[in-house]
Amino acid sequence: MSSPQLSVVVPCYNEQEVILACYEALVHALSEKTQSFELIFVNDGSKDATLEILRGLHAVDRRVKVVDLSRNFGHQIAVSAGLAYADGEAVAIIDADLQDPPELILQMLEIRDSGYDVVYGVRRVRKGESRFKLLTAKWFYRILNRLSDTEIPLDCGDFRLLDRRAVDALLRMREQHRLLRGMWSWIGFRQYALQYDRAPRFAGETKYPFRKMLKLALDGTLSFSVVPLRIVSFMGVATAIISSVGIFYALFLRLFTRVWVPGWTLLFIGMMFLGGMQMLAIGVAGEYIGRIYTEVKQRPLYLVREVLSHSIRRDLIRPATAGMPIHA
Repeated sequence: MSSPQLSVVVPCYNEQEVILACYEALVHALSEKTQSFELIFVNDGSKDATLEILRGLHAVDRRVKVVDLSRNFGHQIAVSAGLAYADGEAVAIIDADLQDPPELILQMLEIRDSGYDVVYGVRRVRKGESRFKLLTAKWFYRILNRLSDTEIPLDCGDFRLLDRRAVDALLRMREQHRLLRGMWSWIGFRQYALQYDRAPRFAGETKYPFRKMLKLALDGTLSFSVVPLRIVSFMGVATAIISSVGIFYALFLRLFTRVWVPGWTLLFIGMMFLGGMQMLAIGVAGEYIGRIYTEVKQRPLYLVREVLSHSIRRDLIRPATAGMPIHA
């Protein structure tokens, strides 16, 4: 069987309110240019009727492929699973909430055909999002680029289109703690930034509350930078210098004046300061060690309970290219 021209990966977690609208919008937009496409919906352990709706879509449309994960592994892992099951020569990634316009995928295809390997969306306007989220997202990318050795484009998300060789390169990266937008920057190739206006969510609630945003920020910082370790080392050196100055100051007063440095207050402050520094250093080092511990166990990124597909799976044809365990 020949591979489709385009695969579209759609991660889904409790999206029963939007999944039908997402399917219709994708089919309507893509059918204007090609019929050689497949839609890969990855059910990331949904607790609502998302899976049942996806089963119905698969039954009536041969272009719909459903990858049902064994539990909720998270958005970044769900996208990775969809990429592993994509057969297309180009692969697009879009969320089910229709904040990113499906018709823009056609424009991404045209840019890819002109010689680019990765076309990613840059959000000029983000409607329907709180001022707090906009501010934290803005500063997250800027701080991360300050810390990271890999430059990550500002104000972009996971909405993008990748050529097959870019997909295969990404599938060779098997780390557990993933920030895909950083990984896409790391693989290189020719990349194009396409600006667009992001719409409000079609229905339902955001699947990225503050807790998950904080975890994603932490994964991005620790996965692409060792600067936190260097900061701790710098703080240790600075503390040693300050302590040395304090020691010489106290000795000078003791030997050459009749004024002595009060003992208990200074001792208490110094102990509290050094104790806090030590706990911070242990915490930062512990975060890196914890990630090493997770990686050396070499567990699969995800487990798949069921795959609904009318086509031959690419991972069965090219297991070496995929480079990652798919399911147990």
